[in-house]
Amino acid sequence: MRPRPALPVVRLAPAKLNLTLAVLGTRPDGYHELHSVMVPLALSDVLSVDLAAGGDDTLHVTGADAGPLASNLVLRAFAIARQTVAGNAPTPALAARLEKRIPVAAGLAGGSSDGAAALDAAFAAWGADTSPAERLAAAAALGSDVPFFLADGPALIEGRGERVTPLRGAAGPEPGVLLVTPRVVVSTPAVFVALDAGGEGAAPDPRSTRASSEHLAAELRTGLRSADLLARAGVLAVANDLAGAAAVVVPELRAFRRGLLRLLGRPVGISGSGPTLWALYPSQVEAAAAATRVEAALADRTLVAPGAGAPAVVATFILARPAPVTTGRPE
Repeated sequence: MRPRPALPVVRLAPAKLNLTLAVLGTRPDGYHELHSVMVPLALSDVLSVDLAAGGDDTLHVTGADAGPLASNLVLRAFAIARQTVAGNAPTPALAARLEKRIPVAAGLAGGSSDGAAALDAAFAAWGADTSPAERLAAAAALGSDVPFFLADGPALIEGRGERVTPLRGAAGPEPGVLLVTPRVVVSTPAVFVALDAGGEGAAPDPRSTRASSEHLAAELRTGLRSADLLARAGVLAVANDLAGAAAVVVPELRAFRRGLLRLLGRPVGISGSGPTLWALYPSQVEAAAAATRVEAALADRTLVAPGAGAPAVVATFILARPAPVTTGRPE
């Protein structure tokens, strides 16, 4: 058992971006076998965890609407963390505050990142010693995207998400990323159903996607310059086997993506099962300038987005190193 840190424990929960996403087939357990290169982004939720005054875990959320508290992965993470410790350390109730900055249900794994941060914060608040294997098992039990966030940087994701191989970040200036998330609901299970059904939802060339994913993973293992990553943006923007299926589930996504491509004049990809669209830039400053152009085009309706309300438009950058961890009460 470790000494408890100063409380509250504060963790940043970064968004993720799929630079590639190859679907290799369906597994015997019903999940799909994946090969995906994922990177964390500077865009992050903020989770603060303290010991609770009462006997139950609590969660207070500010910012974006994260849905019903009962299904929030933060509270589920506390329960799984308590099972993992299993009597090896006291596990008093926890009180959490979550500031939501990542768009919800966007293909950016904000909920999964919150869950990973909650696992780590719970173990820290209790002063519990847990092995890497125990942490990985807890993360995998929480959700398919959760183990990625244990890598603290770029990683190759395989299996249904439980096999995580850390990769080097691109050397040089951190690439900027423009994220545009239309206000539409894209059901991930429905996207996989559309993929499996074939037709318009089928991946156009799954062998090419897998080759692109394997090639990028190999390059990031040995080292890749930021400029070289940007040069591959055109290949990466089409290296997502779920893109066509997402457009079947929400047909308006296809026209919106084309409009964004025309406006920006650069490749536009989709993260995970969507609906977030992304474009790479040499810096966050250039991504922010592009965000201003997108917002102006949406305002004058030269770019029309699907859904009710304006899309979330965010300029951020790829994190090559772990996000900083802080503890203790603010001054």
